[in-house]
Amino acid sequence: MLPPTQQALALVDCNNFYVSCERIFRPDLARVPMVVLSNNDGCVVSRSNEAKALGIKMGQPWFECKALAEEHGILAMSSNYALYADMSNRVMSILRDFAPQCEVYSIDECFVDLTGLPRLRELSYAMRERVGLWTGMPVCVGIGPTKTLAKLANHVAKKHPRSKGVFNYNALTAEQKKQLLSRLPVEEVWGVGRKLTQRLAQRGVHTAFDLREAHLPTLRAEFGVVMEKTQRELQEIPCMPLDQVPADKKQIISSRSFGGKVTELPVLQDALSTFVANACAKLRAQNSHAAVIQVFLQTNRFRKDLPQYMPSLAVPLPYPTNDSLEVNRWVAYLCERMFKPDYTYKKAGIVLSEISPVTQRQGDLLEADKPDQHKLMQALDQLNARYGRGAVKVSTQGAYAGWQMKQERKSPNYTTSWADLPWV
Repeated sequence: MLPPTQQALALVDCNNFYVSCERIFRPDLARVPMVVLSNNDGCVVSRSNEAKALGIKMGQPWFECKALAEEHGILAMSSNYALYADMSNRVMSILRDFAPQCEVYSIDECFVDLTGLPRLRELSYAMRERVGLWTGMPVCVGIGPTKTLAKLANHVAKKHPRSKGVFNYNALTAEQKKQLLSRLPVEEVWGVGRKLTQRLAQRGVHTAFDLREAHLPTLRAEFGVVMEKTQRELQEIPCMPLDQVPADKKQIISSRSFGGKVTELPVLQDALSTFVANACAKLRAQNSHAAVIQVFLQTNRFRKDLPQYMPSLAVPLPYPTNDSLEVNRWVAYLCERMFKPDYTYKKAGIVLSEISPVTQRQGDLLEADKPDQHKLMQALDQLNARYGRGAVKVSTQGAYAGWQMKQERKSPNYTTSWADLPWV
């Protein structure tokens, strides 16, 4: 009887994804130190290798970097989410050509099941080459018997030039695996953050190898079952299966910090109306409806010189719905209940919860059924899918621009807008 084939999971990770998306359409920026900023141009969320070398930290507020940026000519760009999402979809569609079982883990990461396929290193280089040729996106590939080890292998592929962007943990001998894990700090292990690193250090766990060899009952008693699964994954025991079909969301949150000061009720309602449209579109996309709506408002908690007010109200609906018009009426009502004119609002949002499939609905003997707006909502989604998000919207949406996200350094939508197509 033949031994079972060892699992081979490849983690394909796009290098400095947001920055790379910008450079694909601006080859003149190939060696320029640059960063991409978060909503309202607040914090650094992506850095080129040149910016990393100059000391720019991930998550660092941009105002703290301005002196360094002026000294070294660091270029900052606003986030262009439409471009990034489209480039991500292109990369993921290419990876699916290499293996039928894939899990899109994030906008720039994908697990690809290569179990049983021959010449994994050559196949990995072929993936890198095709993604680079067809999209211009640089990627690294790490292969391991579990997701956690594939993540570590990808880290090695990125950090060590000799790997040339591909590292196969499965090809190592037992002694080589021990040496590698002994060199990797425990904070490089998937799911081990700064606080966990400090707590593990108190237990004498400093490297990935220390974590793999730690006393399991003690580890589980202090850190829980998630840490036990991480340890077993380091021991090459798969505990996190490939999730090919994302589970339906049990809660949908749509919120945003405002680009400017908001002090008027109509402006708040306008912003919330946009959040409702986005949240309900996601709800309908997974064929679900929600039974509870929550609305929250927030002032700027970092401005200690201003009065603070952070109300939140939730309401259970008479019946579950995914109708944007119905949800919008409730949200406008809750916003009006909470609004106080003496405050400057910085953020607002909605939360849809108690989500269930549309096929599951509890009737009410005392309430007449509301008219079904399914066809109207379906037409709304189809038009927005064809002509772009926001092409069709409710009358309370888009009348005010003061709350819109600040994007003073945004690049064109090269791949999602006819008007922004690059000219050659």
